[in-house]
Amino acid sequence: MMSIRSKLSVMMFLQFFIWGAWLPSSFGYFGGGGLEFTEWEQFGLNIMFPLSAILAMFFSNQFADRNFAAEKFLAASHLIGGVTMLAFGLMAWNHFQAEVPSKPSYWPYFICMAIHCLVYVPTISVTNTIAFANIQDAQNDFGRVRLWGTIGWIAASWPFIFILADWAKINAAQSSGFVEWLGNALGTSLEGQALNQGKSWAFITSGIASLALAGFSLMLPHTPPKPAKLGEGSLAFLDAVKLLKYPFLLVLFIVTFIDATVHDGYFFYAFAYLGKVGVPSQWIQPAMSVGQLAEIGTMAFLGLVLKRFGWRYTMILGILGHTVRFAVFALVPNPIVAVAANVLHGVCYAFFFATLYILVDEVFPKDARTSAQGLFNFLILGMGPIVARYLWPFIQNMYTTKTLVDGVEVVDIKYSSILLYPSGAALIAAVLLLLFFHPPKTEAQMKGPVTAAH
Repeated sequence: MMSIRSKLSVMMFLQFFIWGAWLPSSFGYFGGGGLEFTEWEQFGLNIMFPLSAILAMFFSNQFADRNFAAEKFLAASHLIGGVTMLAFGLMAWNHFQAEVPSKPSYWPYFICMAIHCLVYVPTISVTNTIAFANIQDAQNDFGRVRLWGTIGWIAASWPFIFILADWAKINAAQSSGFVEWLGNALGTSLEGQALNQGKSWAFITSGIASLALAGFSLMLPHTPPKPAKLGEGSLAFLDAVKLLKYPFLLVLFIVTFIDATVHDGYFFYAFAYLGKVGVPSQWIQPAMSVGQLAEIGTMAFLGLVLKRFGWRYTMILGILGHTVRFAVFALVPNPIVAVAANVLHGVCYAFFFATLYILVDEVFPKDARTSAQGLFNFLILGMGPIVARYLWPFIQNMYTTKTLVDGVEVVDIKYSSILLYPSGAALIAAVLLLLFFHPPKTEAQMKGPVTAAH
């Protein structure tokens, strides 16, 4: 018999395996060289994930709080999400079977992606809810359960680096040692039709994992809904929003929006930046993965840090991780230093976002717990990334010059100036927490005001 903690760990592993399988392979796949969709069609596919985080706050999370046992909601969502993602992958696989594929019909792909995102994104909040409802000490245990989500992401995404490698060329290269062989393997990808065919398996794998979690969800501990009590509001998300009248929660809401925008900026800048400072292209993905490995370690020790520093200073450390990392990128353009700075990714995620989820579970009423998680995922997965996708390209364009040298266009991007913007934004967020974020110190004090408000 699996222990409850083991079941929760498997749940987190599969939850993020699903996302980690398809998202990295989607980069460049929808446009030229892949499915050949127009820019607006690609925008439609890419916007569905953050848009679903916004919609979830008003609909799906509300339904999970008031009407549906969390584990059954998870099973139903992943069943639907698995079927649609599997359909997306099989359509792509079949499309690239043709010797000369024609442009595919857009709407079947969009419908599958839209349905998958609409049912998947709310489950990120639901899995948090199930975990918090079934662990004894959230501050000590949640990080150790949630780290399996990061392991799941790595287990899904890393193998495709090698699955999509051109092994005929790698073997022909006759590498003289493991490091050279690994570099050749990382830098020798399949091309054209073979690459697109291989990437379709990432979506198929994601769909299969989603169906597996749908079945496994029925083995999770029963986590029943909590209907509104007589005389109380029936809309859970409104109950969650009302609590923002408390200054410490309103400050946390504003800071989360800033941090989510900065966090998404890291993924916008990092790949190009690492290449510019001298990290070989085949080593950029492993360099980015240093942060994921660090995330696993910091998650494991999150409970100790929380007990030592408390809510406010733990989250300040998380946000300052962004400040330091972007400042190092801007001021010390060195490949070794840049890779080392990626260790701070674990600090940024665990000490702020994971801590935030724990705090939300302790502060908000239990009958609105999924909507409360969704309220902040509205920022972390929705509004933050949406704003980031306009803000950071706009700032980059401000510091990008293009000149013709011997008839060749040379693009110069001044990262030393650009990266100070997200660094400064994170510093402002940390100062806001330091000056204005004063959460209650004890559980009784924490629940006192929110119970009265509820």
